[in-house]
Amino acid sequence: MISAGDFRNGVTFDLDGQVFQVVEFMHVKPGKGAAFVRTKLKNVITGATVERTFNPSDKMPRANIEKKDMQYLYRDGDLHYFMDVVSYEQIPINSSTLGDSLRFVKENTVVMVLSYKGSVFGIEPPNFVELEITETEPGYKGDTATGATKNATVETGAVIKVPLFINEGDMVRIDTRSGEYMERV
Repeated sequence: MISAGDFRNGVTFDLDGQVFQVVEFMHVKPGKGAAFVRTKLKNVITGATVERTFNPSDKMPRANIEKKDMQYLYRDGDLHYFMDVVSYEQIPINSSTLGDSLRFVKENTVVMVLSYKGSVFGIEPPNFVELEITETEPGYKGDTATGATKNATVETGAVIKVPLFINEGDMVRIDTRSGEYMERV
C-alpha cells in the first residue's frame, strides 16, 4: 500500500480497478482546512490523463509493474525498436505510447521498459545522459557573469537551456527527469 502523502512522479497504483501513474503532484497546505495532494494521473492502459485530489492519508495498493532493461536500437516510422539485453528479443513500441520520454535517448542507450500484465506503457531513460550540442548561438566574452542561459539543441533533437559559455560540439550532462543542463563533460 502507498499513501497519497508519499506520491512521487512515476509512482504507479491501483485505483477503482484501473492502474494509474503519477505524472505531477503537489502537496497543498491551505491556510484554513486540511492539507491535500493535488495530482495529475495517467491511466497506463488507455493513456488518458485525469486530475484528482487526495487526502494525504488515503491509501492505495501499489500496481505490480514489470521493469526490464532494454537497449534502444532504432526508429522506423512511428515504431521504436528495443532489444532485451538478456534474451536479445526485439520489441517495437509505438511513438504515441512513449510520448516525449525518448527526447534525451540516443541509439544504443539502455533504458527501463515498463509494462503492466504484458502491455508496455512507457520507458524510463537513465537519470543522467551525456549528449553533444549540435546547434547553439555563440557565447560572447563578458556575458557569463549574469548567469544567463541560451537555447541549445542536442544530438537527439531536444532543446535545452545552457549557460552562455557552451558551444557547438561540447558534450554536456543532462538530468532526464527535469530536462536541465547539469555540467559540461
